[in-house]
Amino acid sequence: MRVNFTVNGRQQEADDVWEGESLLYVLRERLGLPGSKNACEQGECGSCTVRLDGVPVCSCLVAAGQVEGRDVVTVEGLAEFAKQREAHGHGGACGTGGACGGKGGVTLDEAKQWSATGADSQTGEGMELSTVQQAFLDAGAVQCGFCTPGLLVQADALLEQNSSPSDQDIREALSGNLCRCTGYEKILDAVRLAAARQGEAV
Repeated sequence: MRVNFTVNGRQQEADDVWEGESLLYVLRERLGLPGSKNACEQGECGSCTVRLDGVPVCSCLVAAGQVEGRDVVTVEGLAEFAKQREAHGHGGACGTGGACGGKGGVTLDEAKQWSATGADSQTGEGMELSTVQQAFLDAGAVQCGFCTPGLLVQADALLEQNSSPSDQDIREALSGNLCRCTGYEKILDAVRLAAARQGEAV
């Protein structure tokens, strides 16, 4: 089958997609976007996390045919996605309580309206890093880098919904993302740093 969908703000078309082919395979092997990593292929490690219509998903568990007409943002488009979100006045603020209940949060319908727009290249090269990406570098949260793309996508989604997460909020949000190099402390530091910087920018 042929699948037409948007990836990082660009219309993409994948031909001869077989029925069992995953979104992860299409992104990596057909579209040349290697950021999402292929680790467990069972939705257990989070290394392949992307945003599908604004919602973080394990791309290894999403059939390619399910993304027909939908919007995908990978780690390569994360900076542009965050930039567009800020331009539309959505900085991830959820009010003063920390957790996002009904008030002050970003609705699913609003999240679905955001999509990355094309920038310097399909891979995001030459783009200014997003707040989350820069925080991961500054906090030393990147080691081998295999889990990093999924962590970045998930952390960005967390901070979009909760601009001032507690340590428990961060741990819960990242609980589906495994890192085999670290004790997670630097990763937690990075998300705290990103939250603080995001708060200063508001």
